[in-house]
Amino acid sequence: MQIPYELALGWRYTRAGRATRRNGFISFISGVSMLGIALGVAALIIVLSVMNGFQKEVRDRMLSVVSHIEIFAPGGAALPDMARTMAEARRNPQVVGAAPFVAAQALLARGEDMKGVLVRGIDPAHEAEVTELASANAAAVAQLVPGEFRVVLGVELARALGVRTGDAVTLIAPSGQVTPAGVVPRLKQMTVAGTFDSGHYEYDSALVLLHHDDAQRIFRLEGPTGIRLKLKDLHQARAVAYELAGSLSGDLLIRDWTQQNKTWFAAVELEKRMMFIILTLIVAVAAFNLVSTLVMTVTDKRADIAILRTLGASPQSIMGIFVVQGAMVGVIGTLSGLLLGLAIAVNIDVIVPAIEHLLNASFLPKDIYLISKMPSDPQTSDIAPIAVISLVLSFLATLYPSWRASRVNPAEALRYE
Repeated sequence: MQIPYELALGWRYTRAGRATRRNGFISFISGVSMLGIALGVAALIIVLSVMNGFQKEVRDRMLSVVSHIEIFAPGGAALPDMARTMAEARRNPQVVGAAPFVAAQALLARGEDMKGVLVRGIDPAHEAEVTELASANAAAVAQLVPGEFRVVLGVELARALGVRTGDAVTLIAPSGQVTPAGVVPRLKQMTVAGTFDSGHYEYDSALVLLHHDDAQRIFRLEGPTGIRLKLKDLHQARAVAYELAGSLSGDLLIRDWTQQNKTWFAAVELEKRMMFIILTLIVAVAAFNLVSTLVMTVTDKRADIAILRTLGASPQSIMGIFVVQGAMVGVIGTLSGLLLGLAIAVNIDVIVPAIEHLLNASFLPKDIYLISKMPSDPQTSDIAPIAVISLVLSFLATLYPSWRASRVNPAEALRYE
């Protein structure tokens, strides 16, 4: 099968300068444009992959503590019919686990030290169905026996209060009891049964776990204040919450995991969008370097264009030659950038430690950042638009120089040849 001469000439002009010195400078600019596109595409893939990795890492650590969906009564009251609500929730095919809980706020004291805490009363027998925290700390959670008033503290909270396993702490409920001497806060001495380390500072520094029966007695509740659910697919949490809102009986509130940290997730998405726009400008600048490359190529090839026109080449064929040349640079640069970006993104857990060892530095100190390793999560939904945008910009950059080439007057171009 014969290759169209437009394609053959376009590819030959792309490689111009390797055999002759005359077009070496044009070939150099063409190579710079190709390199710029490749680096821009690679930078986009690497940055977005790292941001996806950070988001996934933080999300997974957060979901090891919080459930996918929470069902609770308004005002922090006890659920009117927990058994019925749990049975109705389990009917949804997406629900794979359910557990009751009691949520409240209190003060935790140890000597003169006092911290505001989030109290979560759990059922140790079912808590592992909804969060990984219970299964990862099974020994400590198993010690939460009703009536023993034991607690499991976040590791940062225990460190701040200076307590260890077996020490006594005092839980102070916000609503007091009325006595002849006035309103006296309710105090209860608790025993530390263990600690947990979720890797999420917000929960490690403020969360207290105890048995839900003990929590009900301390906060004077008639039953659990809500039910926590785990789904097959965490990304379907919002849709499942909407379905449950229409299927559950009673006046209940439903909240999915995206709403619990809505501001953080919105900030990450906005940052990803802005980084995509900013780094796309790098690809755009490199792509539009093709304009100068093709303009100089057209000027250098005026005699060739004129000869082709006299041999019967149409203006569309001339335009096609230079479109092919620019498109080749864009395609090669984009593919090179994809390969380079994916190679770095997939192996970033090896590359970054090697650079840290070489420079004797730490990019993510454990005592400052939430995670100590550079995560990466390349996603097709990010990579495909990057490749398409790079190819489209490269193609658009070829149109004007190619159109100018098709307008070259053969007689004028050959006058001084």
